[in-house]
Amino acid sequence: MEQLLGQFSLGLFILQIVLFVGLILLLKKFAWKPILDAVNDREEGIKNALLSAENARTEMQNLQADNQRILQEARLERDNMLKDAREIKEKMIADSKTEAQAQGLKMIEQAKAAIESEKNAAMAELKSQVSNLSIEIAEKLLKDELSNKEAQTKLVEKMLGDVKLN
Repeated sequence: MEQLLGQFSLGLFILQIVLFVGLILLLKKFAWKPILDAVNDREEGIKNALLSAENARTEMQNLQADNQRILQEARLERDNMLKDAREIKEKMIADSKTEAQAQGLKMIEQAKAAIESEKNAAMAELKSQVSNLSIEIAEKLLKDELSNKEAQTKLVEKMLGDVKLN
């Protein structure tokens, strides 16, 4: 270190300081301004990007809130539509049951009336046949009674055996 102090030259030192200050002035005039401008532009770009990102985040939150609201409204509307559909279904089922019961009762009444009509027709037919048989028996009895008493008894027994009542 002593050797360095011994070789020290004041003129060289001042010349180096002047060159150093000149270099700094040249750098300040030609290099630092563009470098600082570029750094400031980059800083401004980053600030704008952060602001845009914040705005986008806020807008995204608003959109999500709107989507949630729309989704909730859609769910309510769907629930209302399902409720209305269930009510319509139940009403249609009840109407169909009522109509089916009415038609069933009408068919039962028609069947009863048809049965009663057939029964009356069968009874009339049966009465007609019974009266015809009675007339035939009476006719035969009278013919035989007029001719023979013993034959008349046999005939009545035979006729009664032939006739089967249901």
